[in-house]
Amino acid sequence: MRGEAGRSAAATQLPRTVRTVGELQALADREHAAQRRIALVPTMGALHAGHLALVRAARARADRVWVSIFVNPMQFGPNEDFSRYPRPFDQDLALCGAAGVDLVFAPSAEEMYPPGAQTTVEVTELAKPLCGASRPGHFRGVATVVTKLLAAAKPHVAVFGEKDFQQLALVRRLVQDLLLDVEIVGVETARERDGLALSSRNARIVPEVRQDALSLVRALDAAEAAVAGGEDSADELLRIVRCVFLQAKSAELDYAELRDPKTLEVAPPRLCVPTLLALAVRFPATGGGPNARVRLIDNRVLHPKPGLEERP
Repeated sequence: MRGEAGRSAAATQLPRTVRTVGELQALADREHAAQRRIALVPTMGALHAGHLALVRAARARADRVWVSIFVNPMQFGPNEDFSRYPRPFDQDLALCGAAGVDLVFAPSAEEMYPPGAQTTVEVTELAKPLCGASRPGHFRGVATVVTKLLAAAKPHVAVFGEKDFQQLALVRRLVQDLLLDVEIVGVETARERDGLALSSRNARIVPEVRQDALSLVRALDAAEAAVAGGEDSADELLRIVRCVFLQAKSAELDYAELRDPKTLEVAPPRLCVPTLLALAVRFPATGGGPNARVRLIDNRVLHPKPGLEERP
C-alpha cells in the first residue's frame, strides 16, 4: 500500500475525474490485474468531515481510494429536496485532493440510468421500517444506485457511515444476497463540536432553531443514561426520548424507534441485547418557503446491562 510520501504527493493535486462507467471499469480491471486493492466511498457530494473520515477508513484498507459523487435522483421523493441539494463539485474535488483520494467518479444521471433502463434493485424487508416508512421508494433508489456503483468501480471494499444506519444494513444485506465480492465497512458517525451528526443538510437549519436540532443527541444521551442505570423497558425509553423532543419547540418528530441492529425488527418490550435507537426529526429550514423543513436522522446502539433478560 502507499506510504506517507505517496499520500503527501497526492494531496498536492486534484484527483483524476472519471465521467463514464466504461472508463471506470477499464481502470478497475487494470488495478485488479496489478493486484492493487480498490476502496470505494459512495457519496452525493457536498463533502464534509464525515465523508473525509470515510476516506481515511478507506485509505487504511486499500491501495487506491475512489470517491463517487452522484446526486441520485432515484432516491428522492416528489416533495423532497433534490433540486435544492448542494452540488459544490469544485470544492468537493479540492477536498478529495487534500485527502489523498486517487479518483473521483462523477457520472451524469443519463450515464447511470441510460434511456430505456427498466431494472431496479429492492431489498424488501429492511426497506420497510424507519426512513422507508416515510420515504416510499427511497431505498429502492439507494439499492439500485449502490449496485450500479459497485458494478462500475469493482471495489474490494466499500465504506459507508453509520449515521445512515438503515442504509448500511440494507447494503450489507444486498451484498450478501447478490453474492457480491466486496467487503462493506461501516464507520462511526462524525459529529460537530456540539454533538450534532455531520450532514450536508445541517446548513439548511434556520439559525434561530439550531439549538433545537441538538435534541437528537440529547435524546440519545438520555436513553443511553437510562439504560446504563438499569432501565430496560422499551416503552419507558421511548417516553424519555419523546420528552426531550417536547422541550424542543421547533422539532417535528418523524419517528423514534427501538429496533434490532441487524434485522431492523421491532425490539421486544424488555431489552436484553444490543438495540438500535433510531431517530428522524424535522426542523424549520431556509429556502423553500415558510413551511420548509429539513429532516435530520441520528441513532445509537444501546447496550442493556447483562442479566436483564432474567427479569420477569
